[in-house]
Formats: sequence, C-alpha cells, structure tokens
Amino acid sequence: MRARCSLVVNGRAVRCSPGDTPLEAAVAEGMIAPVPGMHGVNMLGQGGAPAARRSQGRRGRDAPATLSDVPEGREAGPAARAAPQERARQNLKGTLTEVRRLGPGILELVATLTRRPLHEPGEQYTVSLPGLPAMTLSPTLRTDGSAEINEAVFHLPRDPDEDGAAAFVVGQDVRLKGPFGRGHYRPGGGRLVLAATGAGFGPIWAIARAARYIEPERDMALAIGARDALDLYMRESVEWLRGTGVGRIVLCAERGRQRPPDVRPGPVGAHLPQLRASDVIHVAGDIATVGAVQALAGAVGARCYPIVVE
Repeated sequence: MRARCSLVVNGRAVRCSPGDTPLEAAVAEGMIAPVPGMHGVNMLGQGGAPAARRSQGRRGRDAPATLSDVPEGREAGPAARAAPQERARQNLKGTLTEVRRLGPGILELVATLTRRPLHEPGEQYTVSLPGLPAMTLSPTLRTDGSAEINEAVFHLPRDPDEDGAAAFVVGQDVRLKGPFGRGHYRPGGGRLVLAATGAGFGPIWAIARAARYIEPERDMALAIGARDALDLYMRESVEWLRGTGVGRIVLCAERGRQRPPDVRPGPVGAHLPQLRASDVIHVAGDIATVGAVQALAGAVGARCYPIVVE
C-alpha cells in the first residue's frame, strides 16, 4: 500500500495517508479552521486535533482563523452566545417596580430597566439599591413564567422573623452590573439535573424554562428544597414543568410541621436521582447545599455548575 494518496475535498486535491478521513485531511491542509467544541471540549479536527502534518502557510495559503476569531461552539439558540467573560459587561439603570413576599423567607423584586438586560439563564448581576449593600443575584422569571424584556426579576432570601420587605421601596433606583458567572445554561449534553434550595430556585427556574423551550426532548430531573415547607413557593412553576413532560420533580424540606404529603423530609442532596458521569448538573442555593451537590457530582465525574445564593 502506498504511503501517500490523493483525495479531493471541496474540489481541491490534497495529499493524505491511507486511512485518513476527509475531515482529517482538510484540517491537515489548513482548509478548515480549528474551532472549540461545545462546553469547551475540543472535538475531532477542531482545536484539540493532532497538529497539521504540513505547514499552514505553505504555497501562500491563507492562514486559518485563530480560536479568538471563530464563534464559539455548535450550540444553537439564544443560550449559545459567547461565554460571559467574553461579552461586554452592562451597566444598567432602572426603578424598583414590584416587591412581594413569595414565602416567609423569600422575596420577589422586579426592576424595570431603561435597557434590555442581556444574559444567559443562570448568570448573575451585582444589584445595588440606595442604602443597602450590593447583592449578587440571578435574574429569573415570575413563578408563572412571565417577565417583560426590560424587566429583571429576582428572588432573594430574607429573615422570616423580620420585616425583610421594609428595606425595599417601590420607586427606588436600581443599578445592575454584569452579567458574570459560570453557572449558566448550556444546551446539549446528557441529562439535565437541576437542584435548588430556597431562593436558589430563581436561577434554576430560568434554566429549566429555557431548556424546555430550546431542548424539549432533553431528559430533565429536578430536586427542589427549602428549610421550611412554607418556603416552597414554586408550585405554579412546578406544575408548568410537569405539563411540559418533566416527570421527575421532587420537593423536600428540612423542617416544618405543615409539610404537605408530596414534600419529602431532608435536604436536596438526599433526593437527587442516581447521578451518572454523562449528567449535566446545575445547583443553586446556600453554600452547604451547593457544596454537597458538587461532592456528589464529583464522585461520579459529572459536570456541575454551581450558583451560590448569598
């Protein structure tokens, strides 16, 4: 068998070795520019492939595009824009237009902004209000799934024994800086396992709803918890998810005498499905919950994207 042979790729003759695929031959000849694969994983002939057997500049050939010049990934839909750190940060101004209590320890804030916020589900902003320390919050949706394009909806924990809503007054100026964070939704991959506790359901709700529209056939499982069963404020959201075909949704609470029959006792980590290495896990909530789920994901080698709720 000859050591080299000829192959025609897109009407152009290239030299290759027996057994090479057309893709490998084209990459070796510099006809295809390397691009990064989805989730930062390089795929065959893209970025992480073996080095070309010939100089990329031979015969005056145009140099292939560098990684920074190539749009990232093969992901489709609105969640496939460049990674957060590669996008320009926004400085947004607006007004606090709604404040309501969703549960004893959960508040919902709605800010109407002068410009549309551009972010992926699960990303975060630094939110500043007069007289209050800056907060790191993830935009979400109302529990019925509604939100205007120039609105930012946030769920945040407050002490149920205090009037936590008194610090927020409709009409207050609001400033947002971001987005940032690595816990955003990424289309594609294996089963989507979502875990949330307390106000952490906010970013998880945004991720889950986006996934049902973008990937309606993707397998999904949710474990949603709270310290008290009265803070399981997301019943309307859960019913919507079940109506779209999500079959495995577990509600749990660590305490509460008024726990309904469908609410299991214990923390979120105890009610996750049997994890697999191919799972993609998003977890949002307090640092203890996030750490526990990360440990479970690490034990099986699954990808885990944490969002810590302050």
